[in-house]
Amino acid sequence: MIPRATRALGRLTAAGMLAVMAACAQGPQPREGGDGQVHYRPVPIESLPGWDTDTVAEALPALTRSCARLATLPGSTPVGPRALGVRAADWAPPCAEITRVAALGTGTTGLRQTLAQAFQAWQVIGPDGPNGLFTGYYETTLDASPTRLPGYTTPLYALPPGWETPAPRPDRAAIEDGALNGVATVLLWARDPIDAFFLHIQGSGVARLPDGRRVRIGYAGNNGHPFVGIGGLMRQRGLGDGSSMPAIRAWLRTHPEEGRALMRDNPRYIFFRFVNEDGPIGAQGVPLTAGRSLAVDRDHIPLGAPVWLDTTDAHGGRVSRLLVAQDTGSAIRGAVRGDLFWGTGEEALYHAGGMKSPGRLWILLPRAAVVARACPSAAPAPCQAQTRSSS
Repeated sequence: MIPRATRALGRLTAAGMLAVMAACAQGPQPREGGDGQVHYRPVPIESLPGWDTDTVAEALPALTRSCARLATLPGSTPVGPRALGVRAADWAPPCAEITRVAALGTGTTGLRQTLAQAFQAWQVIGPDGPNGLFTGYYETTLDASPTRLPGYTTPLYALPPGWETPAPRPDRAAIEDGALNGVATVLLWARDPIDAFFLHIQGSGVARLPDGRRVRIGYAGNNGHPFVGIGGLMRQRGLGDGSSMPAIRAWLRTHPEEGRALMRDNPRYIFFRFVNEDGPIGAQGVPLTAGRSLAVDRDHIPLGAPVWLDTTDAHGGRVSRLLVAQDTGSAIRGAVRGDLFWGTGEEALYHAGGMKSPGRLWILLPRAAVVARACPSAAPAPCQAQTRSSS
């Protein structure tokens, strides 16, 4: 989602087969960790870890949402970095096939067959090689009230008027001390200031109202200050285990006064809006799908593209599955880097809370794509290929 640590399906005919014109320059063999460049290496899609076992149909909601979003773009619009050579028109035929699979209800078997026919898998090779870092995030839940009631005293603010443009703004401590009184509208009053703080970290959540209703709120903006992770501050100051969200939350609850002061050391403050969707909205502008949406660095991965991830969750459980790149995050930087959205509530927190896992990433690109930084498996590095004109 936007504030985390806050986004062309190819031709199915022979004429639309991948057209990479490799022109690999002579050079030294790559070092084990990589050659300092970002490359994309074609691999057989059937070789992806978990290809035969993942229930890929679980990703259909994410795929169809991203396809619908891509269909709104003019056909000549580049999708993703120039190095991948993909335009919006390239996504139309396979998106039609994905829509057909969803309508027919052929499930995992039908979608796996469509993916194999429509896409070429490209392993993402970063400057340090194919291995990268993958974390997790979730949508928090909290108790809140539309009006201030006894026990409901922490405001969740809408974006103040005029704050859409960059300018010096009050930090978290100043806002908590009343800097926005009479300036910003309070959307809801939270019952627990620690839950409200984690809502700021995650950027969206579901509020449980006193009458039993639930409403979703999402990111609307921030105060322009940098994010400071309090887990790192805890470790630096010897305050306890700051390695995971559950551990941080437990410490804050058992040290309320110290915890309040620590939370104020993160100057970034998030503003919210009501969201009438089936899930939190990612950077691509579509609702995220639990366990199937990934936040990526859009400088290297196109928003809306299917991706394949091989990593582990916070407890070592294997995660080898089809996802869709639908979000970004201020801490998500690098080619082999991602943040997996696990869903809403405590079960999602269980998987996401301490996830900081090594892993590998592949992009599934339309077979019409002409990848500039293509590296055949046996080629020396650096390896380049020609891309079609951007005109």
